[in-house]
Amino acid sequence: MAAAVLLLSAGCGSTGGDSGSGSNSGGGKTIALFLPESKTTRYEAFDRPIFEKKVKELCADCKVLYSNADQDAAKQQNQVESALTQGANVLVLDAVDAAAVAPLVNQAKQKNLPVIAYDRLISGIGYEYYVSFDNVKVGEAQGEALLGELSKRGSTDKGQIVVINGSPTDPSAGDYKKGAHQALDGKVKIGREFDTPDWSPDQAQTQMEQAITALGRDQIVGVYSANDGMAGGAIAAMKRAGYATLPPITGQDAELAAVQRIITGEQTMTIYLNIRAQAEKSAELAVALAKGEKPSAPTSVDNGTAKIPSFLLDPIAVSKDKIKDTIVKDGFYTVAQICTAEVAAACKAAGLQ
Repeated sequence: MAAAVLLLSAGCGSTGGDSGSGSNSGGGKTIALFLPESKTTRYEAFDRPIFEKKVKELCADCKVLYSNADQDAAKQQNQVESALTQGANVLVLDAVDAAAVAPLVNQAKQKNLPVIAYDRLISGIGYEYYVSFDNVKVGEAQGEALLGELSKRGSTDKGQIVVINGSPTDPSAGDYKKGAHQALDGKVKIGREFDTPDWSPDQAQTQMEQAITALGRDQIVGVYSANDGMAGGAIAAMKRAGYATLPPITGQDAELAAVQRIITGEQTMTIYLNIRAQAEKSAELAVALAKGEKPSAPTSVDNGTAKIPSFLLDPIAVSKDKIKDTIVKDGFYTVAQICTAEVAAACKAAGLQ
């Protein structure tokens, strides 16, 4: 994670003071954190607790007002409006529908409340910060990993691939898709491509079943899946269809089940995002804003209306041989968590025990 750590360090200067120094008091300010859904395990298992812990470290008397929208844009709107009514001082918003929340951000602006777009770029309005990953690079890394495995198996030109993209309401999904096509186009034939509402694993399983029916089981040589949950759905469909050997398939988020699938050979790779660095940086910025400070950012991203000061982390592609030096080394998961009885033999073969 050296690249991510270096990038974060580069952006820690402040025009209004260092957010990590000085008083541990924020004057009892309230920071509202809004996450989009719980089907993807990262949000409740990592983003929320890491963010809350960092806020408490930096500001003992700050309160975190937390809400999860369960992939319901209307529910999230009610949650944001409720937080504004309850006197939130800073909003950290991972939008369910990032193209539709500009009116909510505008409500905050009218109250002079700063907003941080977390993970997903909000369009249509200006605000204080955007904290995420270089999402086009994520898609590129996934596509390149898929091509590498296809080449290794000698199947690049022997069939077609299925592409399973993320939710059409998530602008990050569009960036992953863009990056994947930059890597894949002209190098392999895409037989079927889907955009998946709500990043749903169940929808991905149905889409994969449709692709197998349309293309034929033996004609599918690889699968691009934008995240691990959907990869699990696609793998379930392929197992159900009777694949003797699963074709290579990508993922993202380093979900525990996906890491175990990589060890056993069912999944080719995942993208490891340093969620700890993302959540902690967002917490630092939120506390700084609560204290009236405004740290400088190392870059900016154009959201179509304004250039948003941004902190972008680099993704890391993780295959079986890199799990130990990334996911385990960083403490994302322990060997004990990964190497349960069901995968113990595969773990031993992979050098994890």
